[in-house]
Amino acid sequence: MAKRSNDTHAPVEHEHEHEHHAEPGFWQKYVFSTDHKVIGLQYGITALCFLLLGFILVALMRWQLAYPGQPIPLLGDLLGNVLGDRAISNGTLTAEGYNMFGAMHGTIMVFLAIVPLAFAAFGNYVVPLQIGAPDMAFPRINMASYQFFVLGGVVMLTSFVVPGGSAQAGWTSYSPLATTIPTSGQTFWLIGMVLLITSSLLGAVNFIATIIQLRAPGMTWMRLPFFVWAQFVTAFLLLLAFPPLEAAGVLQLMDQVAGTSFFLPTGLATSGAEEISGGGSPLLWQHLFWFLAHPEVYVLILPAMGIVAEIIANNTRKPLWGYKSLVYSVLMIGFLSFIVWAHHMYLTGMGTKISTFFQTTTIIISIPSVIILTCMFVSLWGGRIRFNTPMLFVLAFLPMFGIGGLTGLPLGFSYSDIHLHDTYYVIAHFHYIVAPGTIFALFAGIYYWFPKVTGRMMNEFWGKLHFWLSLIFMNIVFQPMFAQGMAGMHRRMYDGAATYAGAASPGDGAVVGLPDVFIDMNIGISQAAWALGIAQIPFIINFFYSIRKGAPVTSDNPWDATTLEWQTPTPPPHGNFVKPMKIHRGPYEYSLPGGEEDFLPQNQTAKTV
Repeated sequence: MAKRSNDTHAPVEHEHEHEHHAEPGFWQKYVFSTDHKVIGLQYGITALCFLLLGFILVALMRWQLAYPGQPIPLLGDLLGNVLGDRAISNGTLTAEGYNMFGAMHGTIMVFLAIVPLAFAAFGNYVVPLQIGAPDMAFPRINMASYQFFVLGGVVMLTSFVVPGGSAQAGWTSYSPLATTIPTSGQTFWLIGMVLLITSSLLGAVNFIATIIQLRAPGMTWMRLPFFVWAQFVTAFLLLLAFPPLEAAGVLQLMDQVAGTSFFLPTGLATSGAEEISGGGSPLLWQHLFWFLAHPEVYVLILPAMGIVAEIIANNTRKPLWGYKSLVYSVLMIGFLSFIVWAHHMYLTGMGTKISTFFQTTTIIISIPSVIILTCMFVSLWGGRIRFNTPMLFVLAFLPMFGIGGLTGLPLGFSYSDIHLHDTYYVIAHFHYIVAPGTIFALFAGIYYWFPKVTGRMMNEFWGKLHFWLSLIFMNIVFQPMFAQGMAGMHRRMYDGAATYAGAASPGDGAVVGLPDVFIDMNIGISQAAWALGIAQIPFIINFFYSIRKGAPVTSDNPWDATTLEWQTPTPPPHGNFVKPMKIHRGPYEYSLPGGEEDFLPQNQTAKTV
């Protein structure tokens, strides 16, 4: 096993040294820490704050969609003073403001909230503990990764108040639109993206090295918890898919500030002919972007699947069904995710043969996802299920992710995607994957590992209230969008398609726009979205109250789990383990015949008769 960096010390081996060392100060302990657990918590708290900000942006957009042209109550004038008239005029969200909020909502949710929470926060805290490591392989690189993340977030937020407002070309930043919009916000967006990508690359290298080199003796590959496998594959996705987008971001930045034309074609005309050198390819940006952005979908979902697997095994009190099938499936997803990207580009006229190739690979990649879901469903069969808060979120994750996956199949076929592309159907499909899918799994992980992090339990009543309200309102928000999308409602109409719906052909009076029933759905959807935001208040109160006042855990292993993170003191000290770990078995030895208890941790010898 590789030696660790000198700035981390096992507490047993160097206990006499610690007696002579001064306690690290606040800045060294919490701000510039190299402890993987502190960095994981830093990522987690920061990502949750960005998650709240991303939701606030979409809540303001939903007001405009439900009540077009009406001033935003209470906050309209205040936001107008901060963001300027281009975004909010006389308290009303403008078309430009809608584009700003839409672009930043997508960017913040994906790159600043869910990916850092799912991969960096949970991965940093849990992976070294689950493999029996004292820390990450490169603790200082780990610290630098978080610092790049924060810096990228600050740059993104600064773009709201620069001349012209924030980015307005969507979270995809398509050229040439992104370069021709008269705002400095797009430049800030690109700089922020370069910083965020650098952060992810540093983290990916660290995770790969840690999992390969720092596993405890006896922790073979097929004894790894499935969560570690999911993080391992996710790290490779980030390592291989992010560099093309970072290069593309630098090139588009040059188009913005240096007068180059990497993505700007000859003869480009907006309100007039653009004075550019030309010769660039807008489609090149799309290829580079989606080469990252489709693996990015699995960067969101794979850590969530890992969390779900851990909680299912623990709360059914039985081994995961088909553990090797799960591992091989996640490896296959990692490989296939790199050859499906152009199914986002059917409308670019790539040709029928290329379209056929990408729709074929898109259908093939659904197979390992179905295998993973099947294994998890079968794992529930015959289990003595404990219906605690983490398990409720997991049980909701399974059908919600299934809905998201099944509704993605029509988008994978080039002929049906022509009708559904860029409609609210796409919004509904993607959000079923990410919102009641990934975010539910992340909530489950927070409730599940909270007692290990804090030594206290979160309140079950408020946790279950949070779950049921979230489940109900989440479905009320996104289910109607499938109908809106199939009716043809475009997702970039800032007035909820009200203007488009009023169009009629002359003479016969036939309506050529959308029927009013689909427009009126925006009111109910928006009200449910705001109620969904209110439903998070029990979680926020429960989270912070339980840190100080929650019921103390009665043991280091309150869930009677088998993996190594529950074999440390609570909360784990610097160095994690009070004695070296040696692994004797797989990660999910539950309900063994003849055992004294219904679980057997990985580091314990068998106690069977």
